[in-house]
Amino acid sequence: MPDRTVLSISGDDRISFLQGLVTNDVTKAEGGIIYTALLTPQGKFIADFFVIGEKDRLLVDVATSHAQILGQRLMMYRLRAAVTIEQTDLIVSRGTGAKPDDAFDDPRHSAMGWRAYGDTDISDKTDWDARRVENLIPKTGVELTEDTYVLEAGFEALNGVDFKKGCFVGQEIVARMKHKTTLKKGLAQVAVQGTASPGDAITSDGKPVGTLYTVCGDKALAFLRFDRAEGAMQAGEATLTRLK
Repeated sequence: MPDRTVLSISGDDRISFLQGLVTNDVTKAEGGIIYTALLTPQGKFIADFFVIGEKDRLLVDVATSHAQILGQRLMMYRLRAAVTIEQTDLIVSRGTGAKPDDAFDDPRHSAMGWRAYGDTDISDKTDWDARRVENLIPKTGVELTEDTYVLEAGFEALNGVDFKKGCFVGQEIVARMKHKTTLKKGLAQVAVQGTASPGDAITSDGKPVGTLYTVCGDKALAFLRFDRAEGAMQAGEATLTRLK
């Protein structure tokens, strides 16, 4: 099964409908691509995805693992909006080499290459986990879970939130985290010396610090309490040090 699914949102209200729901400005997707997310009213993660603006529809590129829940939530919010939500047969291709003519630059980070949509898979063999770890980019279902607050996952740096666009579901919580508090925990890159596995608890002087996620060579992504991540930490049989 492909790891990405592409939904189509068509109808006269498609832009205003999605605009009132997601974290980014959907109008910026016209003729291009944006990265965004749908949250709960409590500001927690439901799904992250890309929106591509075509002439008569919006394409939604989402992890297959989260396509059903996203589709169900969108249908729930549809009410009387003039929109039709359908699954397409489009195939998502990704790469970091020469960009195909009809491909889009990944809006999260230049290191994440391009994304293309068509009938065949033209992806290259890029090591995506290595790129994600190097550039602090979370993955759906790994670093991004139902307990995630997107600002703690780095969404602002990944161009996934527009604070000027107006209301969206969960906006009050996101805005409060942005303007009224300093983030005390979040996604970080750590150096790994020794053996540790994704899911291992991270401690420092016996105190809980966070959780280890994607491990790639001698680096990894981890979710940390920043006030306890100043020095050496432990996970599994490894010593960790925060890099960024």
